[in-house]
Amino acid sequence: MVTVKNFKTITKSNGEKFNALIVEGGVQPVLSQKTNRIYFTSRRAIVPCTLDGEACKTVIGMEFQGEVAKVACDPYAYTIEETGETIQLSHRWEYKDDQLEAIEKHLVKETEIIM
Repeated sequence: MVTVKNFKTITKSNGEKFNALIVEGGVQPVLSQKTNRIYFTSRRAIVPCTLDGEACKTVIGMEFQGEVAKVACDPYAYTIEETGETIQLSHRWEYKDDQLEAIEKHLVKETEIIM
């Protein structure tokens, strides 16, 4: 399950704006690479939506099936807000709903010809 924690308005390079929901997965234990000690964290993902600002406010706190999953991507620089340190990452966190993806995969599109 994921919970909608907030939303933000994003401005694209062409000036067009859209809203995105910030979703958070459940709390999970993680082993620190620095200290080798366990700490608890939760993963967040930003999911684009077609809702206006008022509608986004009404879904804060709602829960949805799915999880926030680690997805490999091309390497990019990321600055840690707390320390200002810039690190290289090759993953991002995305909202995934396996049930929804399975349904979508098995749907036959109206224009599809079945032989």
